[in-house]
Amino acid sequence: MACSFAQERVMVKPFPLNEIKLLDGPFKHATDLNVQSLLHFDPDRLLARFRTEAGLEPNAAPYHGWEAETLAGHSLGHHLSACALMFQTTGDPRFLERVHHIVAELGLVQQAQGNGYLGAMAKGKKIFEEEVAKGNIRSQGFDLNGLWSPFYTHHKVLAGLLDAYQLCGNQAALEIASRFADWIGTIVFPLSDEQRQLMLRCEFGGIQEPLAALYAATRNETYLQLARAFHHKAIVDPLAEGKDVLPGKHGNTQIPKLNAYAVLYELTGAETDRHAAEFFWNTVVDHHSYVTGGNGNHEYFGDPDKLRNRLSDGTTETCNVYNMLKLTGHLFSWQPGAKTADYYERALFNHILSTQHSETGKVIYNLSLEMGGFKTYQEPDWFTCCVGSGMETHSKYGGNIYYHNDQELYVSQYIASEVTWQEMGLTLTQHTGFPEEQGASFTVDVKKPKTFALVLRYPGWAEKGMQVKVNGKPWVHSGTPGSLVVIRRKWKKGDQVDVRFPFSLRLESMPDDPDRVAVFYGPVVLAGDLGPVDDPNAKKSDFVPVWMSESRRPADWLEPVPNQANTFRTKNIGRPRDILLKPFYQTHDRRYSVYFALFTEKKWAAHQQAYQAEQERKKRLEAATFDAFQPGEMQPERDHNFQGDKLNIEENFRGRKARGAERGGWLSFEMNVEKGAPMALVIEYWGGFTGSKTFDILVDGVGIATENISGKKDGEFLDVFYPIPEPLTANTSRITVKFQPHEGHRAGPFFYARTVKVGM
Repeated sequence: MACSFAQERVMVKPFPLNEIKLLDGPFKHATDLNVQSLLHFDPDRLLARFRTEAGLEPNAAPYHGWEAETLAGHSLGHHLSACALMFQTTGDPRFLERVHHIVAELGLVQQAQGNGYLGAMAKGKKIFEEEVAKGNIRSQGFDLNGLWSPFYTHHKVLAGLLDAYQLCGNQAALEIASRFADWIGTIVFPLSDEQRQLMLRCEFGGIQEPLAALYAATRNETYLQLARAFHHKAIVDPLAEGKDVLPGKHGNTQIPKLNAYAVLYELTGAETDRHAAEFFWNTVVDHHSYVTGGNGNHEYFGDPDKLRNRLSDGTTETCNVYNMLKLTGHLFSWQPGAKTADYYERALFNHILSTQHSETGKVIYNLSLEMGGFKTYQEPDWFTCCVGSGMETHSKYGGNIYYHNDQELYVSQYIASEVTWQEMGLTLTQHTGFPEEQGASFTVDVKKPKTFALVLRYPGWAEKGMQVKVNGKPWVHSGTPGSLVVIRRKWKKGDQVDVRFPFSLRLESMPDDPDRVAVFYGPVVLAGDLGPVDDPNAKKSDFVPVWMSESRRPADWLEPVPNQANTFRTKNIGRPRDILLKPFYQTHDRRYSVYFALFTEKKWAAHQQAYQAEQERKKRLEAATFDAFQPGEMQPERDHNFQGDKLNIEENFRGRKARGAERGGWLSFEMNVEKGAPMALVIEYWGGFTGSKTFDILVDGVGIATENISGKKDGEFLDVFYPIPEPLTANTSRITVKFQPHEGHRAGPFFYARTVKVGM
């Protein structure tokens, strides 16, 4: 979100979006697709539930999906921000009209509510005023007194209003936002610190950020105090002290908090705010991120530097990356450097651009890094969080290409574009086909000669060097990969700078497994093309080939494909087959792998030995099995009297079916046992699921175990043995097994159940 206040603690600041013009290239194309996506939505449908909750007749039918849940309203906030950003990016008056219409409607809603409240969630106002404000707080991570992350929604609506004010000059939006923030104060200020900390267990986005921006716009100290009231001690205090408390935490619940602290630092100069933001950024980037720049598995952080087995269809939530890029922009502003700009490039090209379908414009929630997986695109009208952040992401690509201070112009990203530096009276045009072109050229258009420094990023991946020419002559510099190159001179109209950085192939490994590798060509992650999504061979164990090579230099075993930029084919290393590799961001509607296993012959022999040992274990388990149950199949579920409440089903998780129970539900099934014999229950789980998954296991009403499968064994199926107390089988040949979730938790899912004879 843009901020209009003076940023006294930044070395450089980005140019306003309306001073950047995107030229033909992948980001201009992505922006054009998003124009159509945004215009697809009907603002009156997004506003419908706001009007209903205020007692007004809606002007259109409401949307469904998450907008029919108690997260209703978050999409309107995103849409308002996106339209304001897109107006700045394109100048298209249709987006300005939408902004003014939405703000006017929110003004009517607020007037009808009578006290500043804005909300589309059912019974939201009543729950806040009659329960939360009085200290009656029930918080379970994503649930606050029956509402789904309500402050997250308030954050988005406030942010949208402030964007309407800052980017579109809508004064009414600032007044509406102020009244809304005043209402939030009536909820939060009466609470004790203990009550607030309980409330803050529930995801609240980064609501401090728009509250801080509201303070910057009004200089009303109350809004700064209100922002500070959302200080989540359990997370932010340890981060400020340099402690990684992220393992097991929900990713996008945390990242927006640190965006807020970045803004608070810029406003107040509080060093603890900066320490928290910087430590968090370095921790996530250096210890919790995949090669695409994304992070998280099934939305959660795991142990630092333990990523090898955290590969699934639920890796790298796009909202996480959206927020990490915002934080990266703050850090670059404080201290311009190649590390932050390189990360921005990595995540922008390899995650953000990868998550928008190049033809339909549909976006992705979780960008799968599962070996042999595929991309799943969201139906826009379902309004998940990543549909919302996607509206904004693809509306603001010009925002972090160029930065400046009084005497320096920084080129952070190599993206075809044009920037107008109003204070200097100049325009800089960047011509490039990057990343299909291995360089860029810049043309200066200035009314009269000006002295300033043009600062170019020397990418960390540019192992073959970076050549710079000014007006056709070499510019000698002392830069090295991962640094900045400064060209300080008096510039005149028509001056040209040419930059070349030849790409090279390289491997990047998992931090906990040097032999699980991804291939880069320059800045671009390459994905192995494995065939169509519906390929019938996808379930075969060798569908994803392994690579056999004594060399770790990919140039030794990859050959370029003629007439296809940044595309290669493996050469006699694939087992059982060689494959094509092309940029991940250009991979759509295909199965792929970003990571591959790289073996030498010696390591392959050891791998095969371990595989055979696992096969023998499975044979022994099968031999000991007395009864077996496959959940998710109609006849086995009938045979085993499968029952439950709030059940869920996995139809095709890695080719398997599974059953579980949602929060507040349960499940049960019957199993045969040998009367009087020592028996055990064996349940097969997937060990890589995350979140709240603690449940009791009961046999005929007697608890035999409490299980928590969250992060139990990343990346693997596992069998867990539960001995059945002998009195429970002494006089029966059939038992009832029940999974009972703990409060706020889910049970399972489980993929197979069996009873086995102990001692076989």
